[in-house]
Parts: sequence; structure tokens; C-alpha cells
Amino acid sequence: MKTKLASLLVLFPCLVLAQTGNWNDSPANWNNSSANWNNSSANWNNSPSNWDNSSSNWNATNGVYDNRGNRIGYETQAPSGVTNIYDNNGNRLGYSPSKRQ
Repeated sequence: MKTKLASLLVLFPCLVLAQTGNWNDSPANWNNSSANWNNSSANWNNSPSNWDNSSSNWNATNGVYDNRGNRIGYETQAPSGVTNIYDNNGNRLGYSPSKRQ
């Protein structure tokens, strides 16, 4: 068994890297997953159709801007504490894991 494991580690060193990361930050963690309803732009709270997230809403407080001041998207926070970042069309660009864990 040890020989098989050693062979796998030599052939697939990424197996070691995958296990050395912090689980709380991992996209494989359900709290961070784009498959989680709380992180989906299909969820009304995260939808670009929701006025609170709309690029047409000049009073929106969750806009994400580039260095030139152009709005490039918006962010929302899931009930788990994960902050999701979307472009103006609702495509999820990334996330910041919850700090509550």
C-alpha cells in the first residue's frame, strides 16, 4: 500500500498540493462553491436584475470598480459570510471566504 501511495505522489504531485491548502479557503468547500445556491447569481440576492446590484442604480453601495473608476461588477455576501464578486452581467468572478470559521 505504501508503495502505491508513493507512486501516486511521484506521478501526481498535485495531490499533495490539493491537501495542503486551507479547507476554509478552498473552492471545493461547499460554502465557497459556485454550485451553492447562496453563491449563485440565479439567487435573487445575487442577481444583476436585483436593483441593489444593478449597474443602473447610482446609489448601489456594493459596486466593484477598476483603478479608473469604472464599475466592473458588484459584490454580495452569502449567509455563510462568503463575499461573492460578480461582473455586471452576474457572472461570478471570485469570492472571499468567510472569516467567521
